Amino acid sequence: MNILEYVSDRWDRLSLQALLHVSAVVQCTILAAIIGVLIGVAVYRSPVGSALATALASTILTVPSFALLGLLIPVLGLGADTTVVALVLYALLPIVRNTIVGLGGVDPAISDAAKGIGMSRFGVLTRVELRLAWPAILAGMRVATQMLMGIAVIAAYAKGPGLGSEVFSGLSNAGSANSLNQAITGTVGVVILALLLDGVYVLINRLTVSRGVRG
Repeated sequence: MNILEYVSDRWDRLSLQALLHVSAVVQCTILAAIIGVLIGVAVYRSPVGSALATALASTILTVPSFALLGLLIPVLGLGADTTVVALVLYALLPIVRNTIVGLGGVDPAISDAAKGIGMSRFGVLTRVELRLAWPAILAGMRVATQMLMGIAVIAAYAKGPGLGSEVFSGLSNAGSANSLNQAITGTVGVVILALLLDGVYVLINRLTVSRGVRG
């Protein structure tokens, strides 16, 4: 059986795995963005706080995927909970770092002008500073998403959802019928999904970032 026949015969299962893979990555990226932006907002005015937040997020990223999953499984068990926590933790660094950089790069004169027309501090942050920092935040989310697409494959080790189960099954059954088809299908599927999501980010960037800022 060639790979096209393999995909055709198992399309229902593969399409569901692909949907679960994308869903897990997108939801974890959004959750990490909420947490990461809140952290960035809390520390961007403090050099010490910014350095500490970035250092902690960087430390998490240095932990190998299998090691982090091994630490989480005894606490959270196998399945979606472990996958979600691991993916969110790995996604924090680019989002936290880009939020700090984006907010720190806002011209103080713009913030002062907003305050001068009567905006509250919260209004300046939400209506001016975060909007100006949005391109940097979006770039951080884009990087995080691409990282998580690959890490989500490894999360199959913890019985996480997605195409990783296809890759692991193929590798663990190496030499048996369709084992190579399984591994290749899972790997190529992840690459295709990553490219599609990257295209979505390009579209979001065009729709939400003004041409002057993009240029």
